[in-house]
Amino acid sequence: MEPRVSIIMGSTSDLPVMKEAAEILNEFQIPFEINALSAHRTPDEVEAFAKSAYSRGIRVIIAGAGMAAHLCGVIAAMTTVPVIGVPIKASLDGLDSLLAIVQMPPGIPVATVAINGARNAGILAVQMLATGDEALQMKLIAFKEDLKKKIVKANEELSSVKYDYRV
Repeated sequence: MEPRVSIIMGSTSDLPVMKEAAEILNEFQIPFEINALSAHRTPDEVEAFAKSAYSRGIRVIIAGAGMAAHLCGVIAAMTTVPVIGVPIKASLDGLDSLLAIVQMPPGIPVATVAINGARNAGILAVQMLATGDEALQMKLIAFKEDLKKKIVKANEELSSVKYDYRV
């Protein structure tokens, strides 16, 4: 099956963070690809990737980068496919990459999740795809209901915890 989502990162050292997006896509049975390309070290390859994404069947790109984090914006500048940026904590507690990704010029949007927030990027990609896919929409509804059930159960368990305290 052709990939519908592309996960791309500036370096393979970002894989421990970005694999969380892959795990979500696996859970929803959405075909995806993973690439490591650098906006600074492999700009020609990044351009070819971005310009061919739509014709290859890619409908959402999840791009993770740290430090200067130009990968997300460079890709967004060269494609009409929605780009979700994942700021990677590499220096300055990830604030440098967060600000680099979120501060895009008008006309070049990059949806941005939290620092190291690849799991939410995966979920957002699923939500984007589900707008035109009823079966995927139903899976997403069940996923969110399961999240709710986990919190309700945890809260019930918490109510049984007793502490010996003195006033």
